[in-house]
Amino acid sequence: MLEVQKIHTFYGLSHILFDVSLTVEGGQVVCLLGRNGAGKTTTLKSIMGLAPPKKGKILFKGEPVSGKPPYLLCRKGIGFVPDDRRIFADLTVFENLEIALRKRNGQDQWDIPRVFELFPPLKKYSTRKGGLLSGGEQKMLAIARALVGNPECLLLDEPTEGLAPAMVQIFRDRIRLLKRSGLTVLLAEQNVKFTLNLSDYGYIIDDGRICYQGTVAEIQENDDIRKICGI
Repeated sequence: MLEVQKIHTFYGLSHILFDVSLTVEGGQVVCLLGRNGAGKTTTLKSIMGLAPPKKGKILFKGEPVSGKPPYLLCRKGIGFVPDDRRIFADLTVFENLEIALRKRNGQDQWDIPRVFELFPPLKKYSTRKGGLLSGGEQKMLAIARALVGNPECLLLDEPTEGLAPAMVQIFRDRIRLLKRSGLTVLLAEQNVKFTLNLSDYGYIIDDGRICYQGTVAEIQENDDIRKICGI
């Protein structure tokens, strides 16, 4: 569904990503693991058109999408949940969801009642302003807002960052439900145990380069990769 082919991304004159390639098959959860500052967020931003690569190609369902603006990528079926959430603090939970609501062809649609089932606290606080939610509730809202756009592929950036262990377990369960629903997910995370429990395949990024790729079992059995990831 998603192919990243040898991309190089810069922030100004700073070269951040070097020859990064990865593939995400439809219906899979694929993880991108690495330390803080390794290039995970930049990879997702490159895919989403927020930091367009200077070299290389990005294909979505076989169509070149490199450098296209984020709103067009959203229309094509890519959803993005940034690590800093970017919810509208002055809008209510319901309003945050309402402005992102987008129907897509197909029988299995995400709408506001369905995301309230996925994240019950959002229904409870539907009239509360986004800025008054806890950090975990804001992350729920950010994921729910992406889902009501009915993406085919969801880019999740550090969904467990800063969360208590009990909240991490909730997000693990919810991402499993998304996987069962058939949603394709590219998950960038530092929390290795959380991520490998959910993933079908993984890529390890370090200093802006993919240094290893393999199945979850292969990652767990590789001593050098275990050191890089801190497993």
